[in-house]
Amino acid sequence: MKNCRQDEHHSNAKKLIPKLSSTSIELTSAIEVLDEKKRKKSIFIPAERPLTIYLNKKELVTLMTLGSRPEDLVLGYLRNQRIIKKLDDIVSIQVDWDVNSAAVISNTYEAQQTSKRTVTTGCGQGTIFGDIQADLDKLVLSQRSQLTQSTLTEIIDVMRRHDSVYKKAGSVHGCALFKGAEMLMFVEDVGRHNAVDSIAGKMWLESLEGEGLVFYTTGRLTSEMVIKGAQMNIPFLLSRSGVTQMGVQMAKKVNLSLFGRCSGKHFYLYSSWQRFVYD
Repeated sequence: MKNCRQDEHHSNAKKLIPKLSSTSIELTSAIEVLDEKKRKKSIFIPAERPLTIYLNKKELVTLMTLGSRPEDLVLGYLRNQRIIKKLDDIVSIQVDWDVNSAAVISNTYEAQQTSKRTVTTGCGQGTIFGDIQADLDKLVLSQRSQLTQSTLTEIIDVMRRHDSVYKKAGSVHGCALFKGAEMLMFVEDVGRHNAVDSIAGKMWLESLEGEGLVFYTTGRLTSEMVIKGAQMNIPFLLSRSGVTQMGVQMAKKVNLSLFGRCSGKHFYLYSSWQRFVYD
């Protein structure tokens, strides 16, 4: 189950890529149920399993996850929580589903980096480490990027037609990264914050900058989601669901365009209106 990718260098970025396991696991499970007429049926439900992250042999956190991209999830979690600041500082990540663990070796981790925590409204009570407000004061997204109404409508349609675990089994959140109307990445998980972190981890691994990109999620846009979007330098966040007051406040603070209730051709734009082009 554990096939490792070897260390290699990006010639352009000159970054040492950490050694990562390459694991796979079933994302759905068949189960027998009774319906309202007492008929027995076999249906699929999403798998859910714990993944405990150990950082330099110290237990850090246990995430409940679908398990679709665990190495990317761990990378993105460490980055979005500001626990590890440089990819070069991670030596390896080894996921082992036999014991539901991810062992991370880092050159720079210090325990005090996780001493301050904020419990968020993420599914299953998310946690953000560090001083959120201090970090937000340094984050202001560029005004250069624009998004047209026709591209927004195309993105919504791409998401509607995309094959997914949700269509087969329900009960999961999906997140996608777009360049224009082209989908670059798609991840599903039992919690929307896990799906966000997985995409963040993949972006970090590929040295992909967020400026000009569009992030779509099926979940609500809370303050935590806005913080993560801003940390990835992504100027546009879209959701088929709604937003929260603090999410809108933070989006305005960091100059992020927040779209909610995206369905068909309908949407609400809550912040940074000047980036959007009606056509």
